[in-house]
Amino acid sequence: MPFPRKSRKPQEPLTESALYEYAVGALARRMRTVAELRRLMRTRVEPGEPGETKMAAVIARLQSQRYLDDRAFAVDYARLRQENSRFGKRRVRQDLQIKGVQSELISETLEAAYENVDEEALARRHLERKGIRQPTNDKESARVMRMLVRAGFSTGAIYKILRQWNASEEALTALDNADDNLEDPPTL
Repeated sequence: MPFPRKSRKPQEPLTESALYEYAVGALARRMRTVAELRRLMRTRVEPGEPGETKMAAVIARLQSQRYLDDRAFAVDYARLRQENSRFGKRRVRQDLQIKGVQSELISETLEAAYENVDEEALARRHLERKGIRQPTNDKESARVMRMLVRAGFSTGAIYKILRQWNASEEALTALDNADDNLEDPPTL
């Protein structure tokens, strides 16, 4: 039998100064984009024009104080995902789109971040980080392939790695077939 739900008292909309404090607290916990912060604040203000006006004022104030900057967020996010998680360009692009960063800014950021990166070497470091060894059969090759696709690497880099690991032609053909579906990341 489930526990009975406690009825929550609806929260009163925050004033502009209280909304600012709420936003600063949210930014203190972790970096956020303008879109993410707007989503958070939307639950704390009254609906309609008065709430939108408060959110716009708070966002403008945070941007003028350099607490909120989508460009800096995108640059740092791409660098950290590349260095720590060793993700490919596609994965970082998808993550930034989900976080609400503008497409032009994503393109500029990724071009700069991945300009001098050897994607094949980055994919190998990703596999090392995950403790993945050379596959011994087609099933393991397919698993490695799916892992690298999810991590955002191009099929060309995946193909080179699997070819050097002497993967069967069947596994490589499957990668070629998957390539048709993966060229463009989904847009949100």
